[in-house]
Amino acid sequence: MIATQLSEQVLTELQTLGLQLTNQQTGTPARQGGAGPTDHKAVRIDGSTTIMVPVFHETSRRSPYSASPPDALGVAELFRDGELLGVVQFPTQPRFYGQNTSDGIPFWKIAQLHSHNVLATTLLQNCIRYNDKETSCQFCAIGESLKNNRTIAYKRPHHLIEVTRAAIELDGIEQLVITTGTPATKDRGAKILYETVLALKQEVDIPVQVQCEPPDDFRWFQKLKDAGADALGMHLEAVEEDVRRRIMPGKAEVNVAYYMEAFEAAVAVFGRGQVSTYLLAGLGDSAETLINTSRELIALGVYPFIVPFVPVRNTPLAHHPTPDQAFMQRVLAPVGQMLVAAGMTSDTLKAGCGKCGACSTLKSFETKTSRLL
Repeated sequence: MIATQLSEQVLTELQTLGLQLTNQQTGTPARQGGAGPTDHKAVRIDGSTTIMVPVFHETSRRSPYSASPPDALGVAELFRDGELLGVVQFPTQPRFYGQNTSDGIPFWKIAQLHSHNVLATTLLQNCIRYNDKETSCQFCAIGESLKNNRTIAYKRPHHLIEVTRAAIELDGIEQLVITTGTPATKDRGAKILYETVLALKQEVDIPVQVQCEPPDDFRWFQKLKDAGADALGMHLEAVEEDVRRRIMPGKAEVNVAYYMEAFEAAVAVFGRGQVSTYLLAGLGDSAETLINTSRELIALGVYPFIVPFVPVRNTPLAHHPTPDQAFMQRVLAPVGQMLVAAGMTSDTLKAGCGKCGACSTLKSFETKTSRLL
């Protein structure tokens, strides 16, 4: 059991400043390139809390946080500027990584372990906007893992069925997150998610969140629900229109007003708290914008998962600064309070990034608020 209690400040700083590590120190390779929390490593704190910490970007190389080589159980000492803070634990390599699909593809190329109990995959490992600098999201590295042969372009339903079964049986996986690069279709990925979940849920019993941009036809929400999706993510990333046009010019064509319409329609299908959105703090939105937008989202029944932006190598924003701990606390503290007041905390979500919570310390602010009540 890891007994160390670390403050919210330390947890938030670890997620923004990163941790000086090498692959040899972690025991298993950290994920480099791709979608999701790339260039990060799962770190378990106090025996129960797992956070994703950046380890392969410029800021982490200069981070005041470092760790000793782990022991056989993955336990390591955590230091800040050479001062011992306590111990952390790096999850060991999942056993399902050692197996292959029926057509010979390594399971780890199909889906990845996130945190310590979440399986995640990107169905289409490309996006209609990715290869055009005039439209691509400046923070996105979805094509990097494909370019480096660490994944495949399209994960078929039987791939997900085989991997998910093994991950549950061998590693106790408790939920599945399925996202996708946006295809050149009006449904913006809803159709391929529908087909995949429909096949998967006939074979495997696991909570699933699907993630895509708002489709042209909101009837897709009911189809996804009927197929077996338990939750839905539609990610704004940024809110202020000038920030959206600068950071993600193509995606900004789907404006915030349309997202809000889609959120309202999706909540009517999935229920309050079962629809979520990513908000990346540090891209340019003010703290007030993030707080006020979160208030509006919560009123709609949408969980605002606020995550510190961390630059990824080989992207236009590779040298963009991360938000500091004070900014994150300024945003997360009131949003955590609003979520508790609304009865819509991460533990009420059935599946998804918000339920996992490892890419943000928002969950710790929910917990702190609950303890004060």
